[in-house]
Amino acid sequence: MSDDPWTDPTAEVWARGILRNMAPKMADSAVAVSLYPQDGTTGDVKYWVELGAMICMDKPILVVAMGDAVLPRKLELVADKIVRLPDGLSESGSQQLADAVVAFVQEHP
Repeated sequence: MSDDPWTDPTAEVWARGILRNMAPKMADSAVAVSLYPQDGTTGDVKYWVELGAMICMDKPILVVAMGDAVLPRKLELVADKIVRLPDGLSESGSQQLADAVVAFVQEHP
């Protein structure tokens, strides 16, 4: 067995799934909405891959931070807009997010 985890058959299947499913959908979208993981201190590989794809595809990025999440400084630099929802997806938070997404899409046709 190789020491390189990317040569593992399950990693290859996962990578093909990303290329076959996530990448084309993202390529077809005008903007990207990034829901920052609630616990940003632990590794979220799916989030990292999606965020990297957003950056590499030069997508306008709307980052959504729930509660009192502290965003990494470099994430704040690459985000075109940040929406903070202190109360999460409460009724008012949901409306704030919906309004922000509509405005963001209109700004980036």
